[in-house]
Amino acid sequence: MNRNILWVFIGFFMCACSGVKNTQQAINKGNYEKAINLSIKNLIGDKLKEKKQPYIVMLHDAFVKATSRDLSRINFLKKDNNSENLEEIFTIYKGLKRRQEKIRPLLPLKNVDFKFSNYDRDIIKTKNNLSEHLYINAKSVFQSRNKQDYREAYKDFKYIDKINPNYKDIRNLMRKCHEIGTDFVFVSIENKTDKVIPVRLEEDLLNFESYHLNDFWTVYHNKKQPNLDYDFTLSLLFRDIIISPEQVYEKEFVKERQIKDGFEYLLDSNGNVVKDESGNSIKVDKFVKAQCNFYRFTQSKSVQIIGQVSYLDNLSNQLLESFPLQSEFIFEHSYATHRGDKRVLEKSFIDLLALRAVSFPSNEQMIYDTGKDLKEKLKAIISQNNIRRN
Repeated sequence: MNRNILWVFIGFFMCACSGVKNTQQAINKGNYEKAINLSIKNLIGDKLKEKKQPYIVMLHDAFVKATSRDLSRINFLKKDNNSENLEEIFTIYKGLKRRQEKIRPLLPLKNVDFKFSNYDRDIIKTKNNLSEHLYINAKSVFQSRNKQDYREAYKDFKYIDKINPNYKDIRNLMRKCHEIGTDFVFVSIENKTDKVIPVRLEEDLLNFESYHLNDFWTVYHNKKQPNLDYDFTLSLLFRDIIISPEQVYEKEFVKERQIKDGFEYLLDSNGNVVKDESGNSIKVDKFVKAQCNFYRFTQSKSVQIIGQVSYLDNLSNQLLESFPLQSEFIFEHSYATHRGDKRVLEKSFIDLLALRAVSFPSNEQMIYDTGKDLKEKLKAIISQNNIRRN
């Protein structure tokens, strides 16, 4: 028992030493935030214990060095007098305040004095300067004809609204950027085969709400809206539809085995019935050799649709990209008949005997039945290939 207690004590001691060592190493490497987080973690709950004193010292050391580094960086950026530095300055000021707020709940701490500063005015001033800088730059986008510029401007307006909610008219400008930056895609279907595409299939393929492909910057329409200039056309072209003839395949199986067929009495060597201890005649199973000819019929019909998905830039009237689209649907139905003793058949064979031939689906139905697979493949093509290359 004493040896176990000793090992537990040694384990705790090594963990404590390891924690102090890791924290000091973080300070030595300039990773002050890690050192501060490790120190705070070890001080929460029992900061008054003597063994926690090293963490108090290291927390103060890391705090002083981190604050000095950040303020030095801010002074350098301010001397550069470049408005592009405002976001970094704003971020550093917020970090300075956040660091103090993490430490504040632990105060007071033994033998150290944390000198905190109020950065609120600096944060507000920098935030307003940054907001104005981003606002002016982003607003200049309305001289552009490039939709990507409006998307970038939208990001800046959204950032302004995050740090400075409802600043000037940015929400109205965000709405305008979204309107102008959105791509509208018209989706069309063209049939160049000698087969009729079922109306239901065409409606399903053009029901883009079920694809869930519309995103913040891209909207698909299957019917042209008045007074709307479409940026792109997504064309689904059916090149060929191959339908196989209706076929029935027959396969014969011959099954043989010994099966139980009632019983007979056990006879001794003299031909007499053998009795058990109670005087009852002993019965034994009687087996006979049985055979069954099993005929399985398989009805089969298939359809293959070969097409192409193309992206067209309506502004330049140029083909951007093209992808092959192919789908196949196979109809199969099996049933069976037999001649002979069906007791020799396995269950799977017995089940088929209960089935009968069915009517083959029409060509139109076969084409329609490819729809689910076609939609999944069309969705994959669209999802994996951005219509606008940034």
